[in-house]
Amino acid sequence: MIALGAGAVTLFAWLVLANRDFAFAIERTVTVMVITCPHALGLAVPLVVAVSTALAAKNGLLIRNRAAFERARKLQAVIFDKTGTLTEGRFAVTDTLVLTKDIDEIELLNYAASVDAHSEHPIANAIASVAKERLPLEGFKAIPGKGAEGRVNGKEVKVVSPGYLREQNIVINDRRVEQLQAEGKTVVFTLLNGTVVGAIALAGVIRPESKQTIAALKEMNIRCMMLTGDNRQVAKWVSEQVGLDEYFAEVLPQDKAAKVKEVQGRGLVVAMTGDGVNDAPALAQADVGIAIGAGTDVAVETADIILVRSNPLDTVAIIKLARATYRKMVQNLIWATGYNTFAIPLAAGALYSYGLLLTPALGAVLMSLSTVIVAINAKLLHMAH
Repeated sequence: MIALGAGAVTLFAWLVLANRDFAFAIERTVTVMVITCPHALGLAVPLVVAVSTALAAKNGLLIRNRAAFERARKLQAVIFDKTGTLTEGRFAVTDTLVLTKDIDEIELLNYAASVDAHSEHPIANAIASVAKERLPLEGFKAIPGKGAEGRVNGKEVKVVSPGYLREQNIVINDRRVEQLQAEGKTVVFTLLNGTVVGAIALAGVIRPESKQTIAALKEMNIRCMMLTGDNRQVAKWVSEQVGLDEYFAEVLPQDKAAKVKEVQGRGLVVAMTGDGVNDAPALAQADVGIAIGAGTDVAVETADIILVRSNPLDTVAIIKLARATYRKMVQNLIWATGYNTFAIPLAAGALYSYGLLLTPALGAVLMSLSTVIVAINAKLLHMAH
């Protein structure tokens, strides 16, 4: 419509107002319509989208939801799951405490491992890997967010978190347990027929990239938080190690989405980064859901963006790319619009009195040049990233 309108005005101005011959007027009109052809304007955004998508894929960042990716430039807070995201997701058993005379360390580990061998949780896998023997198990059942249970040698065996003990009003007064928790270790308890018989301490390995990730996000004025089902001592220890602004400890799987919503309630644009089945609702609730590529299928299917290399530092990369992509879109739109604003009067013959007159052929060249410039600027997104 703009091209047709500008052409009509040009024809009327030269033909009626300037009283020039029809051939001259129609040549000016054709030049205006050629140079106004909105190729550059139409390609300004799609070219940047194509380049950014290819660049992301090349760097192991799979964008499943384009709208969410574009929202990433506005992020004000990033919430990380702890296990498998900020930590490597693997644990090592560091201490075994026997809390009764009716059992020894080997038996304690065997009972715990016999139950945990049927669980997929990283803590359970670590305990199962160190046991000398695995006993036959019946009636295995997971206790969501708190552990697992089953019948071993006719005894009801439970391997549970401190949260389960609090829920059952079971109090453990042992300074050894308190010391292990103060050291930032995860402590789980083994119950035989409802009685606590021992504790097993494990330490998680923090990813070497985690501290660098948090530092980079803070430089971008983004608040960094962590969600974990672990106790407050463990959460505090990890938080201090990597430099988080805030953490939420002892959060049950079904409450993770609520915590994300709570942070959003502060008026912040929030991203959630996680890898487990338990993280899926939180990933869906967040403004931008980012899944670690090595995580579960459920988390990957729920997320908007997938970090194929399972490197938390890629969270920084995706935000930087989103911001750079937006800048390129704005630059291209400004160029395409500004070009037409300048070129239309020139093509219409505004500088005719100064001896400057564009032919339709030259107008076509200038129109194509605008498209080339927009394309080159989009390709420069590699440099911005």
